[in-house]
Amino acid sequence: MSNLENFRKQAKQYLRWHRDRYYPVAAMVREYVARFRQLSDQEILAAKFRLADAQELVARKEGFADWQALRTGANPAMSQTQPASQPFLTSVAAHLYVRDLKASTDFFTIKLGFTIDFVYGEPPFYGQVSRDNARLALRHMDEPFFAKDIRERETLLSASITLASADEIKQLFLAYQAADVAFAQSLRKEPWGAKTFMVKDPDGNLILFAGPAN
Repeated sequence: MSNLENFRKQAKQYLRWHRDRYYPVAAMVREYVARFRQLSDQEILAAKFRLADAQELVARKEGFADWQALRTGANPAMSQTQPASQPFLTSVAAHLYVRDLKASTDFFTIKLGFTIDFVYGEPPFYGQVSRDNARLALRHMDEPFFAKDIRERETLLSASITLASADEIKQLFLAYQAADVAFAQSLRKEPWGAKTFMVKDPDGNLILFAGPAN
């Protein structure tokens, strides 16, 4: 499947989320679609949201000026500010090992609000999901990859994802709670001044979400 086809599917998914009043999508719309920049979450979810808006969201999220630039493969707008001689790290992805790639991608898209960037293989054995700037690579494994319950006993994290504000991490926690996500740790304030919660995926991978306490 081509990248462009994946981007089209992402746009349609954002359109569905807005239609279904999926609360976390409002923050993404406000960040990436200019005409919603000054609106509250409630105002965004009540406003008319077109396929063109969803396509702009996808394009801007990927660093392009607009959907046409993404379709034609024009240089991302953000890359133009980088010196040509300076190597620039564009992204990082945590790697999670899973038993069932379909079940895993369903969990991250339906429960956690990620989108599928790609899946690869016949049958699929590798894929990537993302939400905003957070990317998770998923690798199918048939054999056990951790000893028994060591991950929970030792709190071995598979990924750590940060949010910018105390309000955002609270909103995300409440959204996941409403979606009946399995938590390894509820939202709490840490001694070092952060608020965190921990999600457990279907394979027992522990994913930490962290943000400011105030």
